Amino acid sequence: MSNDIKIKKGLDIKLVGAAEKATENAIVSNFYSIRPEDFHQVTPKLAAKEGAKVKAGEPVFYDKSNEAVKFVSPVSGEIIEIARGEKRKILSVKIKADKEQSFHDYGKLDLNSAKAEDIKSRLLESGCWAFVKQRPYDVIANPANQPKAIFISAYASAPLVADLDYVLQGKEAELQAAVTALSKLTDGKVHVSIAKNGNSPLAGLSNITLHKVSGPHPSGNVGTQINKIDPVNKGEVVWTINAQDLVIIGELLLTGKFNAERTVALVGSSVKKPRYFKTKLGSEIATMIYDNGVDKDGNDRVISGNVLSGKQVKPDGYLDYYSNTITVIPEGDDYEFFGWNKPVFNKVSTSRALTFSWLTPNKKFDLNTNTNGEHRAFVITGNYEEVFPLDIFPMQILKSCMYKDLDEMEALGMYEVAPEDFALTEFVCVSKQPHQKIIREGLDLMLKEIG
Repeated sequence: MSNDIKIKKGLDIKLVGAAEKATENAIVSNFYSIRPEDFHQVTPKLAAKEGAKVKAGEPVFYDKSNEAVKFVSPVSGEIIEIARGEKRKILSVKIKADKEQSFHDYGKLDLNSAKAEDIKSRLLESGCWAFVKQRPYDVIANPANQPKAIFISAYASAPLVADLDYVLQGKEAELQAAVTALSKLTDGKVHVSIAKNGNSPLAGLSNITLHKVSGPHPSGNVGTQINKIDPVNKGEVVWTINAQDLVIIGELLLTGKFNAERTVALVGSSVKKPRYFKTKLGSEIATMIYDNGVDKDGNDRVISGNVLSGKQVKPDGYLDYYSNTITVIPEGDDYEFFGWNKPVFNKVSTSRALTFSWLTPNKKFDLNTNTNGEHRAFVITGNYEEVFPLDIFPMQILKSCMYKDLDEMEALGMYEVAPEDFALTEFVCVSKQPHQKIIREGLDLMLKEIG
């Protein structure tokens, strides 16, 4: 039995460049990089020095504020560079991969007899704890806490993202092992959300509460699902895990090996043949994009993640630790003369004033990164509420973050939001305000002051 969640408010942004359902092995990357910036609010302390040899799954650094939380190498090889920034801040750890891969063996875990502390200890020592995030604050979960529930979204609704029904096919054993283990870490439920009309491998799992989701983006965001199923109140904690990370967790529990393999969708209008690739966390992005129709001399933006909430990376950069999509779209650095004063047919908009995309609801757009305007003070238009399905006032919570009123932020529901929940309000914002950045800074302030 499942519980249906129907989202009415939102916006589906239909873009050119969706991935064909065909998977290839990416060119094997020679170098891999782990970047502490992927793990928000983590202060890294090195566990291995430059020149050290590591196996796949061996710790490279740990969290200075909680030494039990470790971050491991996705491959076996040699640590050849530790890049540092101001005040010797660690920016990245670069590893040259061995030709023949070897894995650190953590041993299999009998999930029937394993206790919660056994599972938690295995996830911490193996580096898999990095996949467990918490609300409030949208940071890596504190293992000392017990969540009231665990949420997993197996439905991706953002533009051009990897189809989870497709990439998780054949992984039922690993998925079941992961959710069985996670169910022992909470006295509450493990909520799994899938597409109502999809064919998810998670639909038949046991030890879960299944929800079937329909409606426009952000219906697939785990924050939307938390808000509709069991909102986070003051003093409560919930954990979230990305569906594809369950496979890595499950394989670790079943085999004792940390296998950092990831199926990634290469998408976007600048990709001539969008499709899926098997690669590993932290791999070189160039191993996927340049042999697949992306022009080396083109004026394009490469994004690790989706166009709404992903982050820009250089073409010679590395795959984000949490991403399963690489998006390549044209850079929007051109200026449209009198663009504000003429009818527009090739842009997405929630307004019908001068913008006629509503006449062709099934049209796919070839958009670039141009914001079509400049940063200015907030304008009250009601646009945010049209695309924001959470039972929260988006304008008010953004303003409370900007003037740093902790009591108001708390009262308005800051405990249950994450930056990605405001990606659509940022997209439709006529004031061009950086909503996700504002929310992130607000959450960081709350974490610092309230903890």
